[in-house]
Amino acid sequence: MLAVTLTLLCAACMENDIVAPEEIEDPADFGTYYPGRNTNWDIRTAVEAGWDAASLDEAVQFAVANATPTGELAAALQAQNGEFELTGPLKERGGPNGIILHRGYILAEWGDTARSDMVFDVASALLSTAIGLAVDRGMIQSVDDPVAGYVSDNGYASMHNTPITWRQGLQQTSEWVGEVFARPDIAGRIEEREPQAPGSVWEPNEARLDRLGLSATLVWGEFLGDVIDREVLTPLGASRSWRWQGYRDSGVEIADQDIETVAVSGRWGGGLWISSRDLARFGLLYQRGGLWREDQLISSEYLAASLIPSEIEKTQGFLWRVNTESALWPAAPAESFGTFGFGENFLWIDPSREIVVVVRWLAPENQNELIEHVLAAAR
Repeated sequence: MLAVTLTLLCAACMENDIVAPEEIEDPADFGTYYPGRNTNWDIRTAVEAGWDAASLDEAVQFAVANATPTGELAAALQAQNGEFELTGPLKERGGPNGIILHRGYILAEWGDTARSDMVFDVASALLSTAIGLAVDRGMIQSVDDPVAGYVSDNGYASMHNTPITWRQGLQQTSEWVGEVFARPDIAGRIEEREPQAPGSVWEPNEARLDRLGLSATLVWGEFLGDVIDREVLTPLGASRSWRWQGYRDSGVEIADQDIETVAVSGRWGGGLWISSRDLARFGLLYQRGGLWREDQLISSEYLAASLIPSEIEKTQGFLWRVNTESALWPAAPAESFGTFGFGENFLWIDPSREIVVVVRWLAPENQNELIEHVLAAAR
């Protein structure tokens, strides 16, 4: 059975100047806590946090018991992709693991949460962040502007693609048509059909995500991994183990330099490789409205806009999935949101209860029940 961290050792309390359990009279006394860099992260017991310990243990054991079977990722991806070959690096997955935060403290942790693994479409939330940072800095004037006004590589030159806006790309309603990194837009389509007018159909599509990532790279003029490292993950105190990689053919020339474009979904290899702990830091940033200590890393305006549901699909924000009317996760509050990807990798955030959950390799049909267990523990 996987080891589960649900208690705080008093020796660790003294070593790290953490308040010992008997010194905490009320969970409300925790205040706002920000973890230190890398592994410097305080742990609290369920009792200290005002949670039910038995229910929290049940949540962890449910995640462990309902993990997807360990298997060879390359074979699984190739079976899914059919004729389209893998062109990015791959990392075989580790075992199931996860972390549950409350008010920034670790309440539960299981498996190897420091291992950097592929997260697939979870990376789209970082792409949304990179675009949001460009909006915050005035590099993109409005998400309702056509992308064609910001890129010059003819990717949006056709009559069909010219009107596509950043908002439509972020809400996965762009209906972009074309080829990106030797793969046509049909490579990521749910079904074979004629493309519709931009903004009229919701369809999660990995090829179109890669096109949006390429467009953001052209706006920034640099590798998006460097943008996220400098502007987000380094300020959050993340480890240095994470990587955001492209394909072998995803370089683009900008100002006479060859810049790598990130693979967003990892469906064809590459993509974001990150640990559960580092991903939890990113989730905590969004749970706190983009504020980290005294620094507003992402504007509250962009973050709020990110969580407004698309008019076409009420569970789709700006590459975040939102729980409007509790339609996505019935057990969860309507204001909760998250992201998930192949495997299944899952990040869920409840801002009202100050909860962040990261689970690696959870069977997708079990997301809602896991949330139900977590909220039962939170009381």
